[in-house]
Amino acid sequence: MTTDDRGVAALLRSEHRVLDPVERVSEVIFGLIMALTFTCSLSVATSGRQEVREMLIGALGCNLAWGIVDAVMYVITSMVQRAREFALVRAVKSLDDATARRLVHDHMSEALAPAADEVWLDRTVGRLRALPAPSSRASVTAADVRAAIAVLLFVFVSTLPVAVPFVFIRAPEHALRISNAVAILMLFAAGAALARFAGLPRFRLGLGVAVLGSALVGLTIALGG
Repeated sequence: MTTDDRGVAALLRSEHRVLDPVERVSEVIFGLIMALTFTCSLSVATSGRQEVREMLIGALGCNLAWGIVDAVMYVITSMVQRAREFALVRAVKSLDDATARRLVHDHMSEALAPAADEVWLDRTVGRLRALPAPSSRASVTAADVRAAIAVLLFVFVSTLPVAVPFVFIRAPEHALRISNAVAILMLFAAGAALARFAGLPRFRLGLGVAVLGSALVGLTIALGG
């Protein structure tokens, strides 16, 4: 199976999941970067158990808070996207054929739009017109809530592997080395997962995400984050 075939297969498998692979991996990367801004700002030369404890509480609390914010924003974004789709269906029902075809074409992604010929657009317009009239207002669905909970968990739980070494290893300098190694491996795995979904070389993208993630952590710390 070629890399392109694997990418298509991954896309089809993700169709009915709560979050698609890109969303899941993005939330993990976000959680890792937030956690690393706390662990890497710890001064191992002067820190005792109290400082380590405060750092852990700060990292866990920060990721919990940002997980909640991210979850709420996911729900809002889903509602806006659904409202946009409802508006498309209503517009297609009321417009002439040529304008409706152009509107459907404009809503397609840049990668897929060139493949939409006149026949496909006519068929799609016909199917949209055959749909029941959509609601005039988009509301929160059970799927939105499930996805929001998943977002919160991905952001928060991604903190735990980075924090665990500080719980079981008393020497902060040793705990920090192991924590950083775990974080880099997780960033690499996240990049490899994205590559698998997109049909790209896993090692190259995994390495790229690990390097980019480390750079973003350094930038965040330098800017006072």
